[in-house]
Amino acid sequence: MNRASAVPLGVLAAALLPSAALAQMPDLSTLIPPGGGSASGRIIQMVALLTVLSLAPGLLIMVTSFTRFVVALSFLRTGLGLQTTPANIVMISLALFLTFYVMAPTFDRAWRDGLQPLMQNEITEKEAYSRVTEPFREFMLAHVRDKDLQTFESLAAESLRIRPEGEKVDLRVIIPAFMVSELRRAFEIGFLIVMPFLVIDMVVATLTMSMGMMMMPPTVFALPFKVLFFVLIDGWNLLAVGLVRSYL
Repeated sequence: MNRASAVPLGVLAAALLPSAALAQMPDLSTLIPPGGGSASGRIIQMVALLTVLSLAPGLLIMVTSFTRFVVALSFLRTGLGLQTTPANIVMISLALFLTFYVMAPTFDRAWRDGLQPLMQNEITEKEAYSRVTEPFREFMLAHVRDKDLQTFESLAAESLRIRPEGEKVDLRVIIPAFMVSELRRAFEIGFLIVMPFLVIDMVVATLTMSMGMMMMPPTVFALPFKVLFFVLIDGWNLLAVGLVRSYL
């Protein structure tokens, strides 16, 4: 008797549960306000947001000081002769926090002038984009080489070229020029970092060869001296201060 009554109850529950679930689901019209093109506009906004979030690491590299910092730190590790020390996560974290330190005024201005008014519905998305990108545009123009900017401006299409009336330079011209300038400057700093360690390697190699130790790699003897030299001159402090001051 109980088994026979359980079957109708199960069928009844299976029939009622989807209806109850569907009744609790909000209608699409309540999520999207009425009006022409509202659905397509929100879809475009969602796609744009997802695109920005997926490109956030690349944007951080392209329009900030991260490139110079991480390349200089890579030169330091190569000059010391250490392959995995400090670890990649340590080097990248240090480069990130140095980037946040240098870019703090730019980030604060972009938030105060663009993102915060947009979140408070005080300005439109188009105006917010202009206000957010303006601090980064000024930062890049302050540190880009004129030669690199002129090169990419001459290679760009006519619609992207700088106008003599003082019109703003297009970001599609500034960003590649800025990245090339940052790489050049980072390699200059890397050369200054590697040179003292190269001198130590040459001195140690000369001493080991003069002592007849042909089979012993000079890097085995040079590594402790390079580490000791870097510690004695307070190298991390000097490097961090020098990298930050290169933007002042």
